[in-house]
Amino acid sequence: MPVMIQVRNVPKELHRELVRRAEARGMSLTAYVQSILEREVGRPSREEAVRRVLAREPIKLDRPFADYIHEARAERTK
Repeated sequence: MPVMIQVRNVPKELHRELVRRAEARGMSLTAYVQSILEREVGRPSREEAVRRVLAREPIKLDRPFADYIHEARAERTK
């Protein structure tokens, strides 16, 4: 069952910008703010992201990574 969240003391400029962005997307302010909250909660925390990266096996390269970058840049300029 949905519950209500109330945010107090929102600066007028912030409120105006949220309303403007919601209208630009054809959404109500409530739906827009809910989408922002869902997106934020759907992302892992910084700590979780770091934990996931550190848990991965290192990748072994046959040459320095900078060589791959230089190669890719050279391909783009052709």
